[in-house]
Amino acid sequence: MTDTRTSNLAVFQRFHEATNSGDIDHIARVVDELAPDVLFHAPAPVEATGAAALKFIWAALLRAFPDIHVTVEDTIAEDDKIVFRNTVTGTNLGPYRGMPPTGRAVRYDEIFVVRFAGGRIAEIWGVVDLFTQLRQLGLVDGGPVR
Repeated sequence: MTDTRTSNLAVFQRFHEATNSGDIDHIARVVDELAPDVLFHAPAPVEATGAAALKFIWAALLRAFPDIHVTVEDTIAEDDKIVFRNTVTGTNLGPYRGMPPTGRAVRYDEIFVVRFAGGRIAEIWGVVDLFTQLRQLGLVDGGPVR
């Protein structure tokens, strides 16, 4: 494995571990280690961009799902990118997307592509199965809940 790939995987692992810490201050500190102009492309109900968007999203997720856990199912590292497929679980115990807590558990999938530049995360693209998440919370109709 090349030094760059090893370094990128270590940065990714640090970011992933922070998101599973349940500590918004720790997450914010790790987000601050990303490239200062990090680009974030994912479904986010926020006008902010970059690091501010990531901090907002994680604060909202931790309020809504205090037990949120992201399990990395697959990781592919190539050149300046890492692709990872996740399963996210949690229990909705706080307000979420303007709705009161439901007390329901969620389990949904997401895939992210992360680009590195200068040893830092510079760009993130995400595909999150929000429909499944919202259906499990009872916030949208759409057939049986898995």
